[in-house]
Amino acid sequence: MAEGYKKSVSKKSSLVSNSHKNRLSFTCKLKNFLYLFLFLMLVWLALTSTVNLQELTAGIIISLILSLVLSKNYLELGLPPLSIKRIFFSIVYILVLLLEIVRANFDVAYRVIHPKMPIKPGIVTIKTGLKQDIAKLILANSITLTPGTFTLDILGDTLLVHWINVKGKNMKERTKLIAGKFEKYLRIIFE
Repeated sequence: MAEGYKKSVSKKSSLVSNSHKNRLSFTCKLKNFLYLFLFLMLVWLALTSTVNLQELTAGIIISLILSLVLSKNYLELGLPPLSIKRIFFSIVYILVLLLEIVRANFDVAYRVIHPKMPIKPGIVTIKTGLKQDIAKLILANSITLTPGTFTLDILGDTLLVHWINVKGKNMKERTKLIAGKFEKYLRIIFE
């Protein structure tokens, strides 16, 4: 009789833990859906820059459809769960990236226009403290998007970068110059 009771209790506890997991999974999916919907609506409003009823309705419908489709697969991609903090720092990261692209464009333009063409090209290695592959990929793409640098390869926690004007004496200095501004935001977003 005691064995029957133990089996019954273990079945009930596994049912409770499974329903708890499903509830957590549902709340996590709902949270991701809401954050994604809010983010997509903000992007829509920023791109259309109007609150016309037709534009707003189209934005809501498109954001709803995209949120329904993307929120199911979001966690399966190995991305961290969405949160207000991550969305905020993602927006800040995009602004920092755009600022660095503009700054680097002026630097490259100066080097091209200057009569002596002051360049010192070379291939350097930098080390990243980022753990997730997607974060390393975004860092590598950000470096490549910035004129004057081009990421050639990612080998574990090391990136091989072609640089138009090599500065810095060692890997630590070069890492700070090339990836420092990007990495601090990516660490907040992905860890």
